[in-house]
Amino acid sequence: ELKPNYAEAYGNLGNTLYKNRKLQEAETNYKKAIELKPNHYKVHNNFGNIQFEFGKFEEAKTSYKKAIELKPDYAEAHNNFGNIQFEFGKIEEAKTSYKKAIELKPDFAEAHNNLGNILKDLGDPNESLKSYRKAIEINPTLAEAHNNFGDALDKLGKIEEAEVSYKKAIELKPNY
Repeated sequence: ELKPNYAEAYGNLGNTLYKNRKLQEAETNYKKAIELKPNHYKVHNNFGNIQFEFGKFEEAKTSYKKAIELKPDYAEAHNNFGNIQFEFGKIEEAKTSYKKAIELKPDFAEAHNNLGNILKDLGDPNESLKSYRKAIEINPTLAEAHNNFGDALDKLGKIEEAEVSYKKAIELKPNY
């Protein structure tokens, strides 16, 4: 109201609406932020997240690519681009994106977890375990990593250890 052309305010409002699961409103505010400030890399990334949730994968891919183009060292955009590549079945490209995200931000637990998923899908459960362990080491409260760690252990026949991981995931996120 005070400054209707303030792109950062639209971006921040979009973030808050996104967190409150008001996706249509968040999308509108991200669009306005991009219209006002086309080089706002974080908003392009966040707009991509909204598009991903809406199942608009091509639009999400375009947004993530734009965020990377604007800020090549933006680890979150590389991770998200990996997610979209995975969605398209481009496993090697996804793996490359996750590794780039980790190279840029070594303490990025979600990227380590995502890399673990790719390694598991590529039939390398031992390497996937290393990625999941790293994700858990960085963020012990990442329920997804505990669950995925349990899956990898289960595939290796380590049932009791898998059970411990699954229980930890449920403890951290009871509705998981």
